[in-house]
Amino acid sequence: MAASSRSRPLPKLSPSHLVPLDLSTSWCCTPHGLGGHAHSHSHPSSPARAADPMDPPPAGSSSSSSASASAYATPPPPPSYAPSYPSSYTKFNSALNAGLLNPMSPPPLPLDKTRSSPTLFDMMANEQDYHPRTAAGVHSIPAPPQPHQLQPARSMDRQMLLQDRIADLIGSCSPGNQFNDADSSDVRLTLTSKDGLSVTLCVHRHILVAHSRFFAAKLSDRWSKQQRTLPHIVEISDCDDVEVYAETLRLMYCKDLRRRLMREDVNKVLGILKVSAAIVFDAGVLSCLEYLEAAPWAEDDDEKVAALLTQLHLENSGAGEVLKRVSLELAPSALVEEAEVGGSCSGGGEEVLLRLLQVVLEGKDEKARREMKGLVSKMLRENSTSRGGAIGGDLRKESLYSACNGCLSLLREQFVRAAGADQSEVSQIARQADNLHWMLDILVERQIAEEFLRTWAMQTELAEMHRKVPAIHRYEVSRVTARLFVGVGKGQILVSKEARCQLLSTWLEPFYEDFGWMRRACKGLDRHLIEDGLANTILTLPLATQQEILLAWFNRFLNSGEDCPNIQRGFEVWWRRAFWKRNAEPEQPTRLRITAICENS
Repeated sequence: MAASSRSRPLPKLSPSHLVPLDLSTSWCCTPHGLGGHAHSHSHPSSPARAADPMDPPPAGSSSSSSASASAYATPPPPPSYAPSYPSSYTKFNSALNAGLLNPMSPPPLPLDKTRSSPTLFDMMANEQDYHPRTAAGVHSIPAPPQPHQLQPARSMDRQMLLQDRIADLIGSCSPGNQFNDADSSDVRLTLTSKDGLSVTLCVHRHILVAHSRFFAAKLSDRWSKQQRTLPHIVEISDCDDVEVYAETLRLMYCKDLRRRLMREDVNKVLGILKVSAAIVFDAGVLSCLEYLEAAPWAEDDDEKVAALLTQLHLENSGAGEVLKRVSLELAPSALVEEAEVGGSCSGGGEEVLLRLLQVVLEGKDEKARREMKGLVSKMLRENSTSRGGAIGGDLRKESLYSACNGCLSLLREQFVRAAGADQSEVSQIARQADNLHWMLDILVERQIAEEFLRTWAMQTELAEMHRKVPAIHRYEVSRVTARLFVGVGKGQILVSKEARCQLLSTWLEPFYEDFGWMRRACKGLDRHLIEDGLANTILTLPLATQQEILLAWFNRFLNSGEDCPNIQRGFEVWWRRAFWKRNAEPEQPTRLRITAICENS
C-alpha cells in the first residue's frame, strides 16, 4: 500500500479541499495553532501563494519524488515561542500543508508490528494517542492568553450583568408603562458609570421635565428646538450606580411611588434618595423619606441613614422626622414638644439612665429584675466605653451614690422592723441587699467604690441588729460584705488601713454567721473566690492584727467546719511572715553594678 501510494500522481488541492477530517479517524490543525497566523493553502505550483517555511522546494529541484516526500516530512525547527509537539504530529502537519495528503482518502491498513518505524498512515491512525480529541470537534491550539486580555473580558462580563439587571428592571414594569419604549420616546439617555459601564434608555422629554428640575433646566424648550433630529441624545457620566439611576428614572413613570418602594430594602432606597436629590426629583425624595420614616431597618443602618440625610441637607423636605429615630439632637421647638409628651426622659442620657436604674431597683418580679439588671449594666458599660473610658461615663458618681443611699436607708428601716418582731415586710431585706450588691458591682467596675466601703464599714447599728433577724432573711446582706472582701483582696478597692480594719471589725462576725447559708442558698456562689478575698484582705493589715483575726478564725473553723470560710492559705502566709522568715538568715540585698558607660559622640 505504501508503494502504490508513492507511484500514484499527487492530487491538486484547493482551499475548499481543506475540510476537517472525520472525527472517527483523525483531526487536523492549522498553522494558527502553532502560534502563527492562519493562511489559505493551495497547490505548491500556485503562483499567488505566499512563501511558507513548510512549502516543498521549487519544481526545478533535482530530487526525486520520494526524496521530496522525505524532505516534506521533515519540517524546520519550531519557533521558540511555539509549544513542543511530538515529531509524528509535526510530520503529519507538514505533509498536509504541503498537499501530500488527500483528506478523503480511505482509512489506513492495519499496523505492521514488525516495522521499525511507523508510516505516515500509522501516525494518522494513532494521532489521538498524542493529542486527545475534544468534544467540540476540530480546533486549532490556542496561544496562551496574555494578561492584558483578561481585564476586557471582566469588563464584558460586568457589562452583560448590568444589561441583564436593566432588562429585569424593564421587564417588571406594569403593562402600559412607556419606560424605555423606543417607539414613543424622543430622548435617548445614556448612563455611564465611573468604571466605564454604560446603558442606554429610551425615555420621554415631557416626563423628565415634569418630574425633575434638573432635566427641566437642561431639556428646556430652547434646547429642544436646537436639536433638529429625534431622538435627542443625552448622556450622564460618572454615575455612582447605573442601575440605581435607571431605577430612579423608572419611578418617574410610576403613579404610586410609595407602593413601588415597599419592594425595596433600605440600602436601595438610600441610593434612590441620593439620585433623586441630585436631579431634584422632589416626588422621589419625599417618597424615600416617607419610606425611611415608616419602615424598620437594622441597627447597622442607623449611621448610613443619618450620614446621608446630613450630607444631603433635606431638613425642609421632612428629613428631620427620619433623624428623630436615630438622634436626640433636635431643634429647640422639637425638644419642647418632646418634653411635654414624654417628660424629662428626653433631656439627656443621664436622666434616662437614672430612671431605668430606679425602675429596676423598685421592680417586683425577681426574674424580670435579674434580666433587666444585666441589660442596664451592659448599657452603662457600653456608654462608659464609648466616651473614651471616662470614669462614670455620662452618669455622674453623685447620681450612683444617691441611688445607693436610698437602698441603704430602706434596708435599715426593714432591719429595725424585723428586729422588733414585725415580719410583714421582712422580704424587703433581701431585695434591698440584692440592690446594694448590684450597685456595688457597678461602682467597682467604674473604680469608684471606696466611699461605699467606708459607708458600709460604719454601719455598726445595722451589724448589731443583724443577729436579731432570722438568717433566712439576712444572709443576702453578708453577700455585700463578701463583695467588698473580694474587691479589696483583688486590688479593685483601695482604702486606708483604718477603713479596712473598720470593715472587718464591723462585719466579719456577721459574715461568719451567714457563710453557711450563703454556701447553701446562693446558686453560683464562688466560695473559693470569697475565701481568697477575705484572706488577702486580712493580709493587708499589720502582723499583729493579722495574728488576732487569724487565731480567732482557727478556733472557729475547728468548731464550724464547712459553715466557716477556709482561709488556711492566708493563715500559712501569716505564719511564715511572723515566725519562719524572722528566724531565717536575712538575705543580702543585691547591689547595683555598673559595667560600662557609653558616651554619645
